[in-house]
Amino acid sequence: MPVSPSHPTGPERPPHSDTSPIGRAGRTDPTAPVDPTEPSRPVDPTEQTGLTEPSDPDSPAARAPAAPAHRGTDALLSHWTHLLNSARDGACHPSPLPYARNLLARWAEPQRRYHTIDHLIHVLDRVDELAHHADDPAAVRLAAWFHDAVYLPNRSTNEERSARLAERALSEAGVSEAKTAEVARLVRLTISHDAGEGDHNGATLCDADLAILAAGPREYAAYAAAIREEYAFVPDDTFRAGRADVLRQLLALERLFKTPTGYGRWEHLARRNLATELDLLSA
Repeated sequence: MPVSPSHPTGPERPPHSDTSPIGRAGRTDPTAPVDPTEPSRPVDPTEQTGLTEPSDPDSPAARAPAAPAHRGTDALLSHWTHLLNSARDGACHPSPLPYARNLLARWAEPQRRYHTIDHLIHVLDRVDELAHHADDPAAVRLAAWFHDAVYLPNRSTNEERSARLAERALSEAGVSEAKTAEVARLVRLTISHDAGEGDHNGATLCDADLAILAAGPREYAAYAAAIREEYAFVPDDTFRAGRADVLRQLLALERLFKTPTGYGRWEHLARRNLATELDLLSA
């Protein structure tokens, strides 16, 4: 079911990935400096083993700060609980809630402007619209939760680290090895957003993630501005040139959206937005 609050969440913010169409379009610059210092966080997902029960004082879940209040939090906690329990065939242990709270704390980190809880909600809602195309909707929804769980704008390893976090957390939470592997594969696919022929799960997730490109003019402008804020450390000329290159690459694609529903609903609007932004950048 949709996880959006009953009232509007405000303008959705932008997509991602250094090497993905979204990421190249918004967040990457090959010449951007790499800051070796990560923002303060309770756990480094490359070093810890997952999101464990709060009774373990050394676990990420136990040490994770509470996520700042967001009007969609209750709906998201309910969504995650139902999703995780169904993905592990109804098992109730360990509790889903520490995992959800840890993930939401990550999505609420201060360095984010687009890749926020609002983006998570937006992607989950778009997955709901496209779920009939997926072979395993639960795996796609889990991948949506994890796809930007690790996010630092000046790093190119976000998707890989998010995938590793998913592997550790879901395995620990009792999800099967096969489903965990599929979730991690889907998270890694958001590096390129290039789902292959017959990859219905991948097409569903990627279309949901790219759907912001088809937003209305005001929402799209907010998306582009939020992307720029996340990359404030990149000089204007460099950012504009890199962004323009990515927009041209996107417009050159035969199709942006791989599912029939995504293509029918969003292809025309997304191309119009991309062309308009390119004109503004080139002015």
